[in-house]
Amino acid sequence: MTALWNNFPLWAALVAIAVAQFIKIPLHYIATRTWQWSLLFSTGGMPSSHSSAVTALSTAVGIREGFGTSAFAISAIIGIIVMFDAAGVRRHAGMQAVVLNKLVDEVNHLIEGMKTFKARHSQEKAKKLKELLGHQPIEVLIGGWMGILVAILLQQYYQ
Repeated sequence: MTALWNNFPLWAALVAIAVAQFIKIPLHYIATRTWQWSLLFSTGGMPSSHSSAVTALSTAVGIREGFGTSAFAISAIIGIIVMFDAAGVRRHAGMQAVVLNKLVDEVNHLIEGMKTFKARHSQEKAKKLKELLGHQPIEVLIGGWMGILVAILLQQYYQ
């Protein structure tokens, strides 16, 4: 169990996730003047906790094992893939969700307006898709820098 507590790369990544998720709350408050505590467990937004986690992990592995090791190479490549996915595939999935939600709203409005159809039960209406899935490139970049910073700051506790 002691080995788990002393696993610097693991804790750097977990702390980076927690910090990134927590920071979303005051940033949202600054932008909207409303507290939204559900952001603590949400995807998307500023900064990217995915990017923060993988850069903290790679930085910690590099610090602990060396930047020329296979372990660092593996974590860096996986990190690049995760960051690319956060800004690419997941972002586009969120954009598709916006379009699909609009389409569902329009179809529901059309059905409600047609008097010849039977009234639908509210359970039959489609649920809205989550639209905030991915990240803008700046959110990925800021999350990445945050992860590096967290690993460097946390390093002092694991020496």
